[in-house]
Amino acid sequence: MAKASLFLTLLSAACIVATATSTSASSPSSFIKSSCSSTQYPALCVSSLSVYASSIKQDPHELVQTALSVSLNRTETTKAFVAKCNRFRGLKAREYAALKDCAEEISDSVDRLRRSLKELKLCKGKGEDFTWHISNVETWVSSALTDESTCGDGFAGKGLNGKIKDSIRAKMVNVAQVTSNALSLINQYAAKH
Repeated sequence: MAKASLFLTLLSAACIVATATSTSASSPSSFIKSSCSSTQYPALCVSSLSVYASSIKQDPHELVQTALSVSLNRTETTKAFVAKCNRFRGLKAREYAALKDCAEEISDSVDRLRRSLKELKLCKGKGEDFTWHISNVETWVSSALTDESTCGDGFAGKGLNGKIKDSIRAKMVNVAQVTSNALSLINQYAAKH
């Protein structure tokens, strides 16, 4: 009887440990880490999405939507920053031209990311409709990434040294990295359908 009782106790303990292990292995945080591991900037991916773990849960569509929303929010913040920089007095002609071009590029990027978010909402189920909508999302996010890179490139070279160049390039690098991660997650999502 004591052996049977000990056996049942050990079996119960093993079940509890197995359940706890499988629950933690399939938690929203693990899902985010696993999904982000194949992006170009995995640490940034995890840090930017982990705060939304409770809403992402383990839903690939919600993960992609959240990643796109994060990219859009950061791009809009950077757009506002570029607009403020355009109002600075004493800018060199080349700085002003680079800021003007950057403002156009970042505005296009915001527009494409907004369209992508709307289009992503139509990506339900499988089949030709899904393929059409996700292809549009991939194209627009890729174009937004190109716009962001073009803005940053406009501040390259020695003719534009200083705080504005450093500030804008740092913001554009961050925005481009977040957008790159979103695109990678979108591609993963598309490949699984």
